[in-house]
Amino acid sequence: MKNETDFLADTLESKAVMFVPGEGEVLAMGGNSITLKVTSDISNDQLGVYEIKLAPATIGARLHYHRFMDETFVVRKGTLTVELADGPVHAREGAVVYVPRMTAHGFSNQSDEEVVINLIFNPGQQREGFFRGLKSILTEPVIDPAKYLKLYQKYDSFPVDVQNMLPVGPPQ
Repeated sequence: MKNETDFLADTLESKAVMFVPGEGEVLAMGGNSITLKVTSDISNDQLGVYEIKLAPATIGARLHYHRFMDETFVVRKGTLTVELADGPVHAREGAVVYVPRMTAHGFSNQSDEEVVINLIFNPGQQREGFFRGLKSILTEPVIDPAKYLKLYQKYDSFPVDVQNMLPVGPPQ
């Protein structure tokens, strides 16, 4: 007799993961960093949680949108400027900014102090691959816009203005 699945019984497993402050794979880029916390491998592609540290006067991303992911910013330290189609919002420590798919947004640190956020993607869709690629591209001596755009599009990010997509120059 072959094994049959018991559809009425739950099988409990202990798969909880905890990351203490500073724990996780850190991708450093100058005075900025991205720490990978809950990755797509851990969450079966359902969720991505990352800690982002932005140095003063730093652009995280110019206006862009996602077709298949929602993005949530949880400000843990400082004031994050979130650019939206109808203008910027200044999210202070403790603020939560939810950006559903198909909503143009960008973010930056326009202050003179470090900003620390938790960035959550739902679903995760292997977002850590995007962050690893971002580190590779942004730490090259010259940033290749075509390579940057290809990375963006591979990971469900679409710039609103391709001519102004690179996170260089002063925050606007």
